[in-house]
Amino acid sequence: MQEPAITPDLIAKHGLSAEEYDRILEIIGREPSFTELGIFSAMWNEHCSYKSSKKWLRTLPTEGPQVICGPGENAGVVDIGDGQAVVFKMESHNHPSYIEPYQGAATGVGGILRDVFTMGARPIAAMNALSFGSPDHPKTRQLVHGVVEGIGGYGNCFGVPTVGGEVRFHPAYNGNCLVNAFAAGLADADKIFYSAASGVGMPVVYLGAKTGRDGVGGATMASAEFDDTIEQKRPTVQVGDPFTEKRLLEACLELMQTGAVISIQDMGAAGLTCSAVEMGDKGRLGIKLELDRVPVREDAMSAYEMMLSESQERMLMVLNPELEAEAKAVFEKWDLDFAVVGETIAEDRFLILHGNAVKADLPLSKLASTAPEYDRPWVETPAPSELAPVPEIDPIDGLRALIASPNYAAKQWVYEQYDSMVMADTIRNPGLGAGVVRVHGTNKALAFTSDVTPRYVKANPVEGGKQAVAEAYRNLTAVGAVPLATTDNMNFGNPEKPEIMGQFVGAIRGIGAACAALDMPIVSGNVSLYNETDGQGILPTPTIGAVGLLTSADDLIDGLPRDGHLALVLGETRGHLGQSALLAEVFHREEGDAPAVDLEAERRHGDFIRAHREWIDACTDLSDGGLALAAFELAEAAGVGVTLDAGDTPALFGEDQARYLISCSYDKAEALMVAAGQAGVPLATVGRFGGDRVWMGGSEAPLADLSALYRGAFAEVFA
Repeated sequence: MQEPAITPDLIAKHGLSAEEYDRILEIIGREPSFTELGIFSAMWNEHCSYKSSKKWLRTLPTEGPQVICGPGENAGVVDIGDGQAVVFKMESHNHPSYIEPYQGAATGVGGILRDVFTMGARPIAAMNALSFGSPDHPKTRQLVHGVVEGIGGYGNCFGVPTVGGEVRFHPAYNGNCLVNAFAAGLADADKIFYSAASGVGMPVVYLGAKTGRDGVGGATMASAEFDDTIEQKRPTVQVGDPFTEKRLLEACLELMQTGAVISIQDMGAAGLTCSAVEMGDKGRLGIKLELDRVPVREDAMSAYEMMLSESQERMLMVLNPELEAEAKAVFEKWDLDFAVVGETIAEDRFLILHGNAVKADLPLSKLASTAPEYDRPWVETPAPSELAPVPEIDPIDGLRALIASPNYAAKQWVYEQYDSMVMADTIRNPGLGAGVVRVHGTNKALAFTSDVTPRYVKANPVEGGKQAVAEAYRNLTAVGAVPLATTDNMNFGNPEKPEIMGQFVGAIRGIGAACAALDMPIVSGNVSLYNETDGQGILPTPTIGAVGLLTSADDLIDGLPRDGHLALVLGETRGHLGQSALLAEVFHREEGDAPAVDLEAERRHGDFIRAHREWIDACTDLSDGGLALAAFELAEAAGVGVTLDAGDTPALFGEDQARYLISCSYDKAEALMVAAGQAGVPLATVGRFGGDRVWMGGSEAPLADLSALYRGAFAEVFA
């Protein structure tokens, strides 16, 4: 097959600028082959190279006594004691999910699970953070159905519990939904597997499913804006098979027990290209691949297609040659392909042979660690204008408006499509705060949460970035867990626009400050840029996934309010309504500043909750919707009414940070008040739980009526 001529149009279609192409010519001293152009395109695109974000990602706190492995590997690794580690990461699959919702979301789940078990960890929990356009947009319903079914279809078949996440709606996502997938696994702390190749002349082995043409050019597609040619991008979306991935998991974990694995890397974005280059680059070795040995499921595949295919359920490994027979037997047992497709070489070369011809011969180090890096121009986000007066409203009317919105209505229509109990270790299901999973065979438990408030980040990227971390900290604290570490999924628009780059820089600064202050280092993550359609960008959405530890599951705060319990708020209420849920849902205004985040107060209040958990029966943090929504959600989950003493709109719906709502008996409340006085933290009684009605500010409604609205509103729009 004759390869196409390298033209400016072909270079542009590969996402490379004229300057970048000139740099390629300088590196190799000649015109690249078509396959080489594809390899450079794959390795130098935004999705794989982080060329616009590396400068800023380096400023994040990534170390701590609990961190075994920080960013740079397939996933982060954190010590949880007793020789055990939790391995976790969050990644985006935004562009594929907009083009082909089911497969885009499904393969997002598959990819993040591979990132975890590539490190030698058995996956124990999954989450997802989803952002869709306006509920009445003609495409939103199809996207919601496809994405939710794709996540459930893959995760349920694979057999990992989905224990938490988020679903939001905003017109800014009309042309570009976000699908952020999180997975966590357990491993022995001294048996973590890394991707750096070592040793010259070592066999490079292809593992798993066969290679097809699905997903060719997927990483390049994920690094570009959308326009009216979107339907032509459908072939770049991968197709997943969760049953094959389940076999791949078991085969890999069994293989790792044999001592045959020198290094291992999953084939995700840019497939065979990225996995081989990263292994070689980290080990400072070259890689030679012979594509005639690659297992394929389609005829007459070119070297270009094989190198850039993103077919799923595949791994690449550097093998101890003395144990090749044992390794092969494991994969044959699991009915998966096992093929020696190359070897490590001493020279700095990425040598690709196909049909007895050299299809690529490139300096390997120039493809990865020395890929382009940009210091994009950026401008600081302007200070928000003053918030115009917010009218007082009937509190029950305000609450009704929130719980009738798909943003704040109960999401059981979504999470009931996910298996949250598989593996039988889930001890706190999705639906109210952090999910919690027991560490199998121990009395320890891990808590998981995912948080961000994009409208805060748009108004004030620094405070919005801080708030995403602070809310994750509070969600973990509210179940009694000690926050350990975080993973970030940075979803933004076009970084070539200085105002978008300014949002990114501000958010990174806020996230970094909060992670440092709250001892929650970033150990893994993902950057997804160019989330724009026809020049319209999404809301800046730096999702924070966080993990916390309960050294004893007996310390879990998992109760619900009871008749006669007092309602207390820990933290100071000033009534901040800027960028609030009430302002957006009731008044259709997105105005004012994000709430200020006092990181010292966040830490002090979190420490107080954990230190006095024996006096706390139920706890939730106060975030979107303020006290009114938090109190209703706790009451509704328990099936008891609630009476709040506060009457004015700011006190009920303000979104001041560093606050928790606590439910407990009178005696426990007395003890908490004394302890709060001694600790110097603000704690006040704000009402009581009981009866069958919700009372706020002199207005009331039957709990049953509000519950029916809350439980039915999401399904009414999307079922």
